[in-house]
Amino acid sequence: MAALHLLRLAALAGVLPLLATACSVISPAPTWELVKAAGSAANLALVGRGARASNTVYTPHALPAQVCIEYSPQPPLADWLPALQIELKRHAIDSRVFPPATPVDGCTHWLRYAATTDWEIPPMESRPVHQLTHARLSLQRADGRVLSTSEYVAGSGLLSGKWGSTRDKLAPVVTALLTGVEE
Repeated sequence: MAALHLLRLAALAGVLPLLATACSVISPAPTWELVKAAGSAANLALVGRGARASNTVYTPHALPAQVCIEYSPQPPLADWLPALQIELKRHAIDSRVFPPATPVDGCTHWLRYAATTDWEIPPMESRPVHQLTHARLSLQRADGRVLSTSEYVAGSGLLSGKWGSTRDKLAPVVTALLTGVEE
């Protein structure tokens, strides 16, 4: 993942001088075009790098075909459950959401979560955004046995993945939860 990120940045660094010369031919404002390209590159670097799974505890087990997700109103993010379900589906796992302590026939595996959010101002912005700052996922059998846990913790640096989408933050955590491999 880090190697891919460095390759992208190197490719972008090689393209920027070409853009400067191309801008002078195509655009009446070559400096402005170069500034816009550099801004796009900076945004790619800020958002595209980073979210990582951490504190993963994994017991080898067969992947379930389906999990039941125990609903919690935390975090109060509209994209939380869709992002979580999309990432499960990416691993060929169907999911359904149920209220806490709901007895459900046929649910052999449960996914439980806890998460926190905060309002922060992203770089080069003036308004705060509501974003995921911490998430802990736990995969359990119906009898309560914990099979795996993994977390996302927002970093503090610009390249930490802190400013990525909820799905970008959850993707490595779901992968670690299901495979035991922290990306």
